[in-house]
Amino acid sequence: MKKPDAPPKGLLIDLDGTLYHGARRIDGADAFIADLRKAELPFRFVTNNSSASPDVVARRLEAMGIAAQARDVCTSAQAAARYIAEERPGARVFVIGEDGLREAAEEAGLVLTERDPDYVLQGIDRKLTYDRIAAAVRHIFAGARYILTNPDLLLPSDDGLLPGAGSIGAMLRAASGQEPVLIGKPSAILMDYALRDLGLAAEDAWVIGDNLATDIAAGKAAGCGTVLVLTGLTTADNFEAYAGQAGCRPDAVCGDLHELRSYISAFIRR
Repeated sequence: MKKPDAPPKGLLIDLDGTLYHGARRIDGADAFIADLRKAELPFRFVTNNSSASPDVVARRLEAMGIAAQARDVCTSAQAAARYIAEERPGARVFVIGEDGLREAAEEAGLVLTERDPDYVLQGIDRKLTYDRIAAAVRHIFAGARYILTNPDLLLPSDDGLLPGAGSIGAMLRAASGQEPVLIGKPSAILMDYALRDLGLAAEDAWVIGDNLATDIAAGKAAGCGTVLVLTGLTTADNFEAYAGQAGCRPDAVCGDLHELRSYISAFIRR
């Protein structure tokens, strides 16, 4: 398997399955992030989660003992809002989503509206109603562009797996007949947003994650180096099956975060 051949100038790090499971920190996550800060190696936490603001995500990490600040976090909500704002500044958007998505849209200068939107912006919404789905479909039929923050069909919770933004998106796609612009992993759009935030070219960054179909595929799509950690979805036993399904393979594989720390430290010391 190909290995990255140059030290990274920055890292794009997945969260759920890579640094934590639900509310539980994965062994070594705190020390890994502490190492990066000590080495002054820039990084961003990159998440498909559109429901929480960067400040909320950072506080969640801090509560687990992982040092974090809001400026370290890049969410699919931020990337989606920036995508729309760059395409049409001050656009009117109809939002299906939670506080993190609404806040990101407003911070990007977009106008939240219930009538005649330019875009339907959709993420996870755990208080979704049939009326809002019906309104979104009507807006898409009327010409609004459909933007989907992330394709995750399921999301983990303390009560097990729950329907994710992708499941809501499947309903909207079926009803409207329109394919959305996909922002989150495996799309490169979220990774490009994080790279710009870091001020790095893709070839200078590594993507770290546990999911071949999202994290690693997004890293490949963006042109980054990729390192898979076997701390979450992908394991040594299912690796080949998941690699076949994802249609991609990482540049390197680390069994856990302790191995990842050693692997990155060896590059930094070169």
